[in-house]
Amino acid sequence: MHIIIIGCGRVGARLASLLSSSGHSVVMIDKNPQAFERLERSFKGKSIAGVGFDRKVLIEAGVERADALAAVTNGDNSNVVVASIAAEDFHVPRVVARINDPIRAEIFPKLGITTISSTLWTSTRIYEYLISPELHNVFSVGSAGVQLYEFEVPNVLVDRKVRDLNVANEIRVVAITREGVGFIPVLGSIFKRRDRVLVAVDTGSIDKLRSMLGLSN
Repeated sequence: MHIIIIGCGRVGARLASLLSSSGHSVVMIDKNPQAFERLERSFKGKSIAGVGFDRKVLIEAGVERADALAAVTNGDNSNVVVASIAAEDFHVPRVVARINDPIRAEIFPKLGITTISSTLWTSTRIYEYLISPELHNVFSVGSAGVQLYEFEVPNVLVDRKVRDLNVANEIRVVAITREGVGFIPVLGSIFKRRDRVLVAVDTGSIDKLRSMLGLSN
């Protein structure tokens, strides 16, 4: 894949190294040439000094043939502008923008811009650890709008059915691991002691899940 990264900060530099080491064609863009010093010596891609939303710079980076673009500067506005140009003007198939402001992170996806909010993700993880260490977050979907959690079946659910934990549009049991063997349950499946359960949860329903699991506030 040919991938363009805007912003050679710690996130961008690390992302570039991961992609380059995986054999992808990578072009790094940053307005500060000194930022390229963060790139690992093993980086085999190309570096361009310039403003990420400058069309001439993007064309030089190969945006017209790019398979993906990631805008990960420290500026939310810049990232959104670059992402919009890449997606709408150059039709780059995969575009993602790093957004620090949690409010913007919730708004921009509704406008068709895929975003990743480190602020929202980190604050949610810390909240979960402080309030519910029994719940293990394994994945976030769509700017943390949906979370995947894994936990051992608590006493309140032993011998109850999967349908007792499912809540329409809020909580859904995705898989159960029993004695090392995973399976996709049906609504009538019974929870057994020591089962490991994977559930998809709307971020706004985490407290409801905790309550249904009998976890203290």
